[in-house]
Amino acid sequence: MKIGVPIEIKNNENRVGMTPSGVFELTKRDHAVYVQQNAGFNSGFLDEDYIGAGATILDSIEEVYAAAEMIVKVKEPIEPEYKLIKPNQVVFTYFHFASSEVLTNAMIDSKAVCIAYETVEDADGSLPLLIPMSEVAGRMSIQQGAKYLEKPIMGRGILLGGIPGVPPAKVLILGAGVVGLQAARMASGLGASVHILDINMKALRHVSDVMPNNVVSEYSSEYNIRKHIVDSDLIIGGVLIKGAKAPKLITKDMLKEMRPGTVMVDVAVDQGGCFETTKPTTHQDPTYIIDEVVHYSVANMPGAVPYTSTMGLTNVTLPYVIKLASEGWEKACENNKSLAKGLNIVKGEIVYKEIAEAFDMEMV
Repeated sequence: MKIGVPIEIKNNENRVGMTPSGVFELTKRDHAVYVQQNAGFNSGFLDEDYIGAGATILDSIEEVYAAAEMIVKVKEPIEPEYKLIKPNQVVFTYFHFASSEVLTNAMIDSKAVCIAYETVEDADGSLPLLIPMSEVAGRMSIQQGAKYLEKPIMGRGILLGGIPGVPPAKVLILGAGVVGLQAARMASGLGASVHILDINMKALRHVSDVMPNNVVSEYSSEYNIRKHIVDSDLIIGGVLIKGAKAPKLITKDMLKEMRPGTVMVDVAVDQGGCFETTKPTTHQDPTYIIDEVVHYSVANMPGAVPYTSTMGLTNVTLPYVIKLASEGWEKACENNKSLAKGLNIVKGEIVYKEIAEAFDMEMV
């Protein structure tokens, strides 16, 4: 198969869809890989590295899309890419369709086969291609939150871990999945007082089993959320409903109950966000303030640490890329139930229920 790896053109997206190591595994199986010139540069991979792994370097994004039967990338295509996608072309990437009707319609019109990393699902319900980026984003949420709590950036001016004689900051984490656990691990390691809420009792028991004593688990309800937001310094939104929009757990009216300078980091922004006041931001302009509450909602947080993120992503996507390239998408999805759940839009038809429900569209 002919596989294309284009440059990511979303704002401040520094990751690349495949490492040279991944390219090598494909070319040694006699697949052709076309990498756009400098596609891996911001992740620390040079064109020479890709050439050494057997790739062909192409000058432009147009050439990559034209040459490839399958596109492997990181983020969803954006408007300049829509016209480059061909009928029957496989596009394997993070899509998060439920958060964008424009993208959904564009991919329906393209007649491509859209396989979303974030809905590939194992038998135990885990999302293997989302986990590494959730790990990165969960850890980064605390790094960024700690920074934006500083007074020059309009935060409360509180040190996350405190010092002897001065209490630490209180961190409220909504969701005890991968993002929440990683955020709790980072925040507790820095010495913060951490409260993590979820409606999944199994997840909360796991938190109690593996986290230190400065992490307290509690059942998530509107009552409990309202109770905690009044004295929380940093709030992390880490909830996920597979393939669907995130629920709005913090509404606009709740902001008035928070202290000025509270920081909210919405890791669920790719799925529409779990705060009512969330709007996507970029690494270039990451925050905004509503009712004296600092909002951080960068839609591609792992793009700020592209070397780590690209390596982690290729580790999990490569086995599926090899299956798709070696067997074709139909046979690969027929033989692999996890991969089949990644099918979102196929040749103009929505095949994933949550996407159809999000926009009240027909589903095959």
